[in-house]
Amino acid sequence: MTADATALAAAIGKGELTARQAMEQSLAAAKTQSALGALCLVDETAGLDAAAQFDSLPVDEKRRMPFGGVPLVAKDLGGPFRGFPLRAGSRAMAPNADLDSDLAARFRAAGFCMFGLATSPEFGLSLAAEPLIGPCARNPLDPGLSPGGSSGGSAAAVAAGIVAIAHATDAGGSIRVPAAACGLVGLKPGRGAMPAGPGYGNYLGGIASELAVCRSVRDAALAFETLSGDAKGPFPEVKPSKAGGMLSIGVLAETGDQTPTTPERAAAVLDAARRLERKGHRLVALEWARVSALAEECAALFGDIAAINLATNVRRFGLDCTKLEPLTQAVVARGLAMSGTDVWQITNRLAFVARDCQALFDGFDVLATPMLSGPPRPVGAFPADHGDTAAHFARMAAFAPLATLANMSGFAALTLPVGADHDGLPLPLQLMAPSGAELPLLGLAQTLENEDLWHHPFAIAGFGR
Repeated sequence: MTADATALAAAIGKGELTARQAMEQSLAAAKTQSALGALCLVDETAGLDAAAQFDSLPVDEKRRMPFGGVPLVAKDLGGPFRGFPLRAGSRAMAPNADLDSDLAARFRAAGFCMFGLATSPEFGLSLAAEPLIGPCARNPLDPGLSPGGSSGGSAAAVAAGIVAIAHATDAGGSIRVPAAACGLVGLKPGRGAMPAGPGYGNYLGGIASELAVCRSVRDAALAFETLSGDAKGPFPEVKPSKAGGMLSIGVLAETGDQTPTTPERAAAVLDAARRLERKGHRLVALEWARVSALAEECAALFGDIAAINLATNVRRFGLDCTKLEPLTQAVVARGLAMSGTDVWQITNRLAFVARDCQALFDGFDVLATPMLSGPPRPVGAFPADHGDTAAHFARMAAFAPLATLANMSGFAALTLPVGADHDGLPLPLQLMAPSGAELPLLGLAQTLENEDLWHHPFAIAGFGR
């Protein structure tokens, strides 16, 4: 079994090392690998204090914590986590360290020991993590490449072994894209699965979700089991379906002429599907024409929702737009130009997308697709020094043509590596199913992970591969 956060917690629980020792190793790795730009904030004192507090707990209390003593970094967007001032990758934000989300409290109750924030692009607007305020996050597999975004810093930190697991968010592929770029497992829970309090805001119209980027499927499963449920609004909670049993899997290996997937990555999807078929699952072949219009609508909706959400928040928080990056300013202007009728139509379009996604699944239980159309993009491939929002959103759609499908529909989706290309970069697969199907998705992913198709090049700090 690959070393992961679950194994690290078990080792701490057995007394093979203390939480402080694990924290010291993560802090040391954060320093030695600072050139990766994975972390935008490191609070050594807070990390050591959290570890010391865990080490001082009674043994019985420690054993009740699934991730007892495991070092954690949170994304500089989402949360928030008290004591760690979020800036959302922007110099326009006034850092506030006083707030704590319900999810942040669950992370702590699970035994995680927090010590820093991971780099995010300004307000999560990119599939890279290169905010102009810095740092620029790089991919540990090849520092000339981006780790993806917007949870790129989190993914870089986990892939490099600085931490075994990291908090992440996903509104348009932001958990799954960086996980795919860095050879990690990323689960975007379905709508209503994760707590959104205490504010219970309608974050991005319900398209966003939070969880983590992980080194193993079992970490993703344990994190979902531990942190999800009893969300208490604002969306209806969906009861998770059980894993097990044979499933019908729709297989879509192509992504059309406008956003083509490389042959190697398309072949990886087909190979993974055949592996599942040999385990008894049934395959249903799909063509791009079946989903192309839906994928295009989801990508367009994401741009509109991102714009109106950002414009609303700029007014809500009284942000100085002159301090925003040029691309962000243009997205805000796009949102401010929308009429009330435009915004109302967005809600209707979301409803139709959910309807059409559900209809797509009438003939199968799970959809298997490429996660990325090609290898991780070079650093600088998603620049923010311009105001062409259409070009920016088109670049992201070309890189991850089917990412926003899960966000707009509220469906659950997961990515994991199912091989390596000729450059040693991961070949990622996406699995998607209606909300509530997280456990069946994790079950399929575990079957594929058991095939031993990918190996992490870097060990967890002070622990092992």
